[in-house]
Amino acid sequence: MEENNKGKEEIFSKRVRAGKRTYFFDVKATRSNDYYLTITESKKRYKEDGFYYEKHKIFLYKEDFNKFIAALTESVDHVKEELMPDYDFAQIDSNEIDDELSWD
Repeated sequence: MEENNKGKEEIFSKRVRAGKRTYFFDVKATRSNDYYLTITESKKRYKEDGFYYEKHKIFLYKEDFNKFIAALTESVDHVKEELMPDYDFAQIDSNEIDDELSWD
């Protein structure tokens, strides 16, 4: 566990590579041992002199976990069952979660 410059400790991290995007799920703790989750979407973008990573981050606090999971599950189920019932989502499940913690 490594302390960063803002005093927030990272407890757990998962990386999910998804095509041109990478998602990071990081559990962190404040100095008072209060836990929260950051969800980061990272996309590699190119410019004339090289590339950079465009990042979007969501902070999810413990008191909102259940509401967030319920809304996410309901939304995904709606797409799978109502909008795309004939699509084989199992073909996508072959992508494994990557346990590495780096941003590369």
